Amino acid sequence: LPQLFNILLGHMSLVGPRPHPIYEVEEYKEWYKRRLHVKPGLTGWSKLNLRLTPQNYEESILYDLWYVDNWSFWLDIKIILITLWKVIKREGISQPGQATTEYFMGNPDGDQAG
Repeated sequence: LPQLFNILLGHMSLVGPRPHPIYEVEEYKEWYKRRLHVKPGLTGWSKLNLRLTPQNYEESILYDLWYVDNWSFWLDIKIILITLWKVIKREGISQPGQATTEYFMGNPDGDQAG
C-alpha cells in the first residue's frame, strides 16, 4: 500500500526497476547507476524474468539496464499484463523451499557484470 501512495505522489512508477534500500544504492558500481535514470516501479522486467538470489543479483541488474535502454509505453503495457497474469495464476510468489526470497547480502564474488 505505501508503494501505491508513492505512485500517486509521483515518486514511483507502476513499472520500472524495483527500488533498492538506500544502503544498496550507496554501494552501486558506476556501470549500474544507469538504473537510476528511471523511477523505481511496483513491477519490473527483472522481477518478471527471474527470482532474485545472491547468485543472480548482477543478472537482475542486466535486466534492469535492458529495461532502461529499451523503455517504451508498449513495453510497460506488456509488463503490466504479464504481472497481472502471474498474480492471477499465483506464479513465482516464493522461492522454492522458502516463504520469500533470501535476503541479499551483496554480490558473493564481487565481480562486475558487463
